[in-house]
Amino acid sequence: QVALDAAADTAGAVDPTLGQALVDCGYDVDLAQLPAARPGHIIVRPRARWAAVRLQDGVVTMPPGLRLDLGATAKAYAADRAADAISGALGCGVLVSLGGDVAARGEPPAGGWTIRVQDRPQPLAEQPDGPSQLVGIAGGGLATSSTAARRWKVGAAECHHLLDPWTGMPAVTPWRTVSAAAPTCLSANVATTAAIVLAERGLADLRTRGLAARLVATDGTVTRLGGWPA
Repeated sequence: QVALDAAADTAGAVDPTLGQALVDCGYDVDLAQLPAARPGHIIVRPRARWAAVRLQDGVVTMPPGLRLDLGATAKAYAADRAADAISGALGCGVLVSLGGDVAARGEPPAGGWTIRVQDRPQPLAEQPDGPSQLVGIAGGGLATSSTAARRWKVGAAECHHLLDPWTGMPAVTPWRTVSAAAPTCLSANVATTAAIVLAERGLADLRTRGLAARLVATDGTVTRLGGWPA
């Protein structure tokens, strides 16, 4: 339900039905096993089908052959749920990070929780760490989406894991990394994923959401929105 809500909230930009499209783009094994380059070509076909998924009384119904990928929502939602549960049980401040999806609840430490926001430019071999920034949050969530962290080649095509749901291909976007702070980790991750997929429209979308955000363009130019600290 969270994934379907995210699709509706982003007008389909964050689509949970791109599992088969990822496989067709060559991402069919764990990232650690994925070869940097593989032969062949990508099958291009439209993939936006989230509206065809139905959830009723705990039962998911979807068309034959459709394959779900909940990467834009499940991990962030789990971080939120874990932070809520731990803070509620222990009555203290807590920070949960699941693969960089961060959720904070309860009383923060003095000065807030300090988090390192990392940009990973290409090629990683030449600049493996890239520019980074330390920021503080008192609560809510912080997430980063990037086209640089998961990359591979199929034939001559450069691929990454953030797909354009209307083409089924890796999104063509001016942004290599987008970070945002929001009331929840889930809303932050949905916003950053949508910003990359929406390309030039991503800035306007983040402004409409009123979120503090940091966008790094493919040339390294940094744009800050909504009070993100310099």
